[in-house]
Amino acid sequence: MTAPCVAAAQTVAARGDIVANVARHVALARRAAAEGARLVLFPELSLTGYEPTLAAELALSPDDARLAPLRDVAARERISVVAGAPLANADGKPLIAALTFTPQGGLHVYTKQYLHPGEETAFAPGTGGAALDVDGRRVALAVCAEIAHARHAAAAAEDGARLYAASVLVSVNGYAADAALLQGYAAVHRMPVLMANHGGMTGGWESAGRSALWDERGELVVAAAGGGECLLVARCDTAGWSGQVV
Repeated sequence: MTAPCVAAAQTVAARGDIVANVARHVALARRAAAEGARLVLFPELSLTGYEPTLAAELALSPDDARLAPLRDVAARERISVVAGAPLANADGKPLIAALTFTPQGGLHVYTKQYLHPGEETAFAPGTGGAALDVDGRRVALAVCAEIAHARHAAAAAEDGARLYAASVLVSVNGYAADAALLQGYAAVHRMPVLMANHGGMTGGWESAGRSALWDERGELVVAAAGGGECLLVARCDTAGWSGQVV
């Protein structure tokens, strides 16, 4: 197995504009790949913005033609791209999904199991999904409110995850508490934690930005200084983790 290199893309979503958001995802995925990353993680509902009132009309199917550029860039750059989207659900309300476009041209679907209070008016709870395989390492996905459930991270660790990758929308007021949870999971489970947050206003929420990676001791390795679009890249070698904002 090669030494891991992963990235968190902190984005400022164009409200409801899937085509524009896909284009920014492609550009950031290319940059992440150029830095050597084998995985790039985007925030919750990154392809539409966090827009519950628009979720039903924006809901995507996995084979939506607008997603093709993400499938293409993942295969061409040999990188796993984890993007957030409302996913059409034949049983009713859309699901909140993390869609992973793999280097092999496939699609891995993860759906958010634990909704934030109030989200049930626009979304249905999902069923989670299997861990990703990134160069032989298990990567467990989490979507926002799931990080508030300690059993979610514990189950990931028990399943052998070598990285807990959380796509979130964390507000300025909520950041301290949520970051403390993630830092704690890293230390307790000896499992590095990568968090990708929105970098601007979305759905009426003032996002904190400050996307980050904590190592297996719970030490902060790298974090964005605040909001705005940016890319965090983190690497691990025999000396441990290091990171930069690019």
